[in-house]
Amino acid sequence: MKNQPILILVVLFLFLGACKENPKSNEEAKTIEYVVNNDAVARLDSTLKSFVDAGDIAGVSALIFEKDKEVYYNAFGYADREAKRPMDRNTIVQIYSMTKPVTGTALMTLYEQGKFDLDDPLSKYAPEFANMKVYVGEDSSGKPILEDVNREITIRDITRHTAGFGNNASIPGLGKLIGEADAMNRENTLTEMAEKLGSTPLHFQPGTQWEYGPCVDVQAFMVERISGQPYGEYVREHVLDPLGLSKTRYFIPEEDRDQFAAMYLRNDEGELSRLPDENTFPNYFEHWPLTRGGSGLTSTLDNYQRFARMLVHKGTIENATILKPETVELMATNHLADSITERMWLPSKGQVGFGIDFAVRLRPPATKEENNGVVGEFFWDGAASTLFWVDPVNELTAVMFVQLFPYDQIGLHKSFRDAVYGLIEIE
Repeated sequence: MKNQPILILVVLFLFLGACKENPKSNEEAKTIEYVVNNDAVARLDSTLKSFVDAGDIAGVSALIFEKDKEVYYNAFGYADREAKRPMDRNTIVQIYSMTKPVTGTALMTLYEQGKFDLDDPLSKYAPEFANMKVYVGEDSSGKPILEDVNREITIRDITRHTAGFGNNASIPGLGKLIGEADAMNRENTLTEMAEKLGSTPLHFQPGTQWEYGPCVDVQAFMVERISGQPYGEYVREHVLDPLGLSKTRYFIPEEDRDQFAAMYLRNDEGELSRLPDENTFPNYFEHWPLTRGGSGLTSTLDNYQRFARMLVHKGTIENATILKPETVELMATNHLADSITERMWLPSKGQVGFGIDFAVRLRPPATKEENNGVVGEFFWDGAASTLFWVDPVNELTAVMFVQLFPYDQIGLHKSFRDAVYGLIEIE
């Protein structure tokens, strides 16, 4: 007991030392500046609510993390307007092309395993795409005129939409052949899809144009072919389950269907109507042979936000590592050469190039009318007007869910971005 005074002095010394450090830590915490501050929160609430109040959308939700902190969540309006079911954090939505970054992530897990190189010919793994032809027109009798490809389609081509695949059945002349092949019929397996797509002429020479289309569906096929495992199982095992994304899936079980959002159509007069459930719900209430890589997943706000946060953390979140930092960096790097000048509607996204299943922002907005964002950001969206982006500069990830067709013709994306970052100032 004679050492007790010494022990008390030691404890007191340690306590005082800790107290001395704490004010500094608190001061440092106070100096952290957030993009999504109180002003931004007020702008976000006002902006999103205004679209619902105007009747332009039935419901909308948004979730933003910054520097590992949830800095914004809110929801307005209805997931199901007719049933008066509010849009909320647990609402399940159709994410359409926001499936693509998930597929690209699955493909790049195989890249990390050394299973392929980006500049490998596609036909090295898939002979279905050997000896491809390019459609150049029709002769006087209406017979297609075809020419040989100048070079083979590469895996890099299918990750950046430069493979040459025709976008849809409305392409003059070629559209008929695309329609007859019906490669994207949901009754096809991925192998059958590849066989039909490989037998259809290309729209342009590989590597010469950017045209949105079935490239990411071919990525899903490649995952299946290279891994030897059904794509749906592979993406579940290597991406979705490790991240805890149990509500991100192709099939919605019956017990969760009361959380599924309805889909709405806004006509030219600004009137909002519900699309028939029978047109979209069967895509997710039945098990179909075709597990597309370019579309088909449903998700919740928190699920997709976690996927985005894995990316801003360069492949790892908490105890789950999906990709290496250098792989995420590769995916978020522009892969389009300046020589690829024909880029469909990609320029409407702003000053961007394209990486591996992401648009990549290369320069600040050139006009006040362009979408807002930070150089280095990578992002994508979905046909039903959903949107997400990863801003590595500010360590910010944003996800916005809505179920609206046609794709954002009301300026929702720009308004949402402006609410986050403030109005664009052009010097």
